[in-house]
Amino acid sequence: MASDESVPPGAVQLSLLQGFPAKARPSGPPLAAHLPVARVFVETPLPHLDRPFDYSVPAELNEAAQAGVRVKVSFNGQDLSGFIIERTAESDAGHTLVPLQKVVSPVVVLTPPVRDLVAAVAARYAGTVSDVLRVAVPPRMARLEKEFLTAPAAEPAAPDPRADVAAATGPDVTSGTDSDWAGYRNGPAFVRHLRDGGSPRAVFNPLQGFGPAAWPHLLATAVAAVRASGRGAVVVVPDYRDLDQLEKALLAVLPADDIARLTADDGPTPRYRSFLRLLAGSARVAIGTRSAAFAPVLDLGLIACWDDGDDLHIEQRAPYAHSRDVLLLRADQEGAACLMAGHSRSTELQRLVEAGWAMPVEADRAFARRTVPRVLNTADSFEQERDPLALVARLPGAAWRAAKDGLERGPVLVQVARAGYAPSLVCETCREPARCQACQGPLALAGASGSSAIPQCRWCSMPAPEWQCAHCAGHKLRKGATGVLRTAEELGRAFPGKPVITSSGGNIKAGVGGAKALVVATVGAEPVAEGGYAAALLLDGDSLLRRENLRAGEDTVRRWFNAAALVRPASDGGLVVITATESVAVGALLRWDPAGYARRELELRMELQLPPAVRIASITGPRAAVVHFSGTVEKELASAGVALRTAGPAPLVLTGPATGGAWSAAAAGQDARTLLFFAYGQAATVTRVLRATKAAAAAKRSTEPVQIRLDGVDVL
Repeated sequence: MASDESVPPGAVQLSLLQGFPAKARPSGPPLAAHLPVARVFVETPLPHLDRPFDYSVPAELNEAAQAGVRVKVSFNGQDLSGFIIERTAESDAGHTLVPLQKVVSPVVVLTPPVRDLVAAVAARYAGTVSDVLRVAVPPRMARLEKEFLTAPAAEPAAPDPRADVAAATGPDVTSGTDSDWAGYRNGPAFVRHLRDGGSPRAVFNPLQGFGPAAWPHLLATAVAAVRASGRGAVVVVPDYRDLDQLEKALLAVLPADDIARLTADDGPTPRYRSFLRLLAGSARVAIGTRSAAFAPVLDLGLIACWDDGDDLHIEQRAPYAHSRDVLLLRADQEGAACLMAGHSRSTELQRLVEAGWAMPVEADRAFARRTVPRVLNTADSFEQERDPLALVARLPGAAWRAAKDGLERGPVLVQVARAGYAPSLVCETCREPARCQACQGPLALAGASGSSAIPQCRWCSMPAPEWQCAHCAGHKLRKGATGVLRTAEELGRAFPGKPVITSSGGNIKAGVGGAKALVVATVGAEPVAEGGYAAALLLDGDSLLRRENLRAGEDTVRRWFNAAALVRPASDGGLVVITATESVAVGALLRWDPAGYARRELELRMELQLPPAVRIASITGPRAAVVHFSGTVEKELASAGVALRTAGPAPLVLTGPATGGAWSAAAAGQDARTLLFFAYGQAATVTRVLRATKAAAAAKRSTEPVQIRLDGVDVL
């Protein structure tokens, strides 16, 4: 649009953003007499438009256009959706405002606490408010809103009498559902504090993953305690299997109407119905996956997160927020109690404990010895003397004997590192990884080997019947790794007559019965057995520990503890056999000391100044754009007195879709990444500069866009 010299440049720019030239703006309909200005956050992905815009409120929309409702507005000649943030008496835009087009629904879906949380998350992750709103507010279902508006007003859910079962037990809290917390230091005090209306903050490491003392029942006890005080709760778990277990435990202590599930796996209609129930206050406990962290719970008293180290807690869309950090921000903003729980402990939570922000809730040693299984390492000196081949065999003698004896008493869990049959192939002559000649992706076998088995690429699925090694010109392949299907096949031959159950990939099982069977599962896909497993074999430990990732050890320890927690106590014959060379990670499992491992890992990170001792921002994109963007950021921060430690730009490592890499690049030589390391005290300034620089670059369009990610766990 051509500019008009009689109009000041600033007015032209503002009027363009509103969709009309300043001189041609119509007078519009009569405006609301009270608070005639609505500030609207428009849903747009453009970073330079990440701010509220003022619109006038027509008199006919005055009643419906309340803060938090969905609206339609005219924006630069387009009809866009948005949310009213607030109503004000006047605007500082300096020009006539465009009126709101329509109120999509009078339902207030963006409550003030959630609005503030959305803004805080966007600021922490250097993202846009629009991107966070997309996660915080589920898509609208018009039919459900009509039912919601026409239904009689529901009375807010009252505290359930069953939630106060242990109120009469006195300060010792040794009966009722609270008795399960008695073996944990600070546990009974934490529950009492919740019931009395307090807001304690704790990092909790429960011991068992099955039975009446499992983590879902312990979390349900905490939720029941906070409901007894008349407040609400939000609990976030990684996936639907954990969600089903938690819901079952909560239904034992709370009425069904008081619980609302928020997960995309249930579909849009059930999810939005639960969202509306929380808005109305008829449900006061929100449970779900990532997006449940934004649930509009009234009078929030407790936020809880299970297994924060699971990467399913990371939002897969910008700004890639972690539900743990969202919940921590919310607990601080709303003054709610905080419970971060997991069989192991992440270094992020250990940092909170050492800073004094949260107290540890840990099992007494005597209680732990009675509760956890016995752990055996096949690589220790005693086992090596008995079995000289223990270090090279995938299933050493001790593991085989543990499986054999365990099958006489119940199910046996076998944890393997990889899915598929033979997920990687190597050249038989030089042992170099076999690569696809079309895209350089890894070759693999989809099923059992045989004369008809043809390797194919895991990236492009191209078959390679006449493969030739690029290093030695060899033509023969051998299996470089053993997947879950091949492991199940071999164990089926080793234990004839015993059923073999697999859980991996698209066939993950939530639970298995108590029958005598071998359960072969990939890491993270272990089903829960009724009454617990008689034994567990943790295979491929060295493979997990040797991954090229800063968090390989921490993540491996978490997966080991999660599997070992499903095994019966040592007093019931429970045994866990781990096949890995001696290391600090193995020692943590042998001693059942997740806190000690997290403490040592954090000390090393602090010494090296690596996350989470410091925060990290990654700038990814075309090399020229990354160099220009990072240079601008460093210059702006230097003028503000902030010195950064940087690394890069370096070529982006090519990662195939089969590995789930979030940073795949079609041309690795063109894309690069720069890392910025900064202290927590500098975070507010750094993220503000990152957001401003990205917005300015988007407005000028002088360089190609870059991707900004804060605290990405897969970056190092």
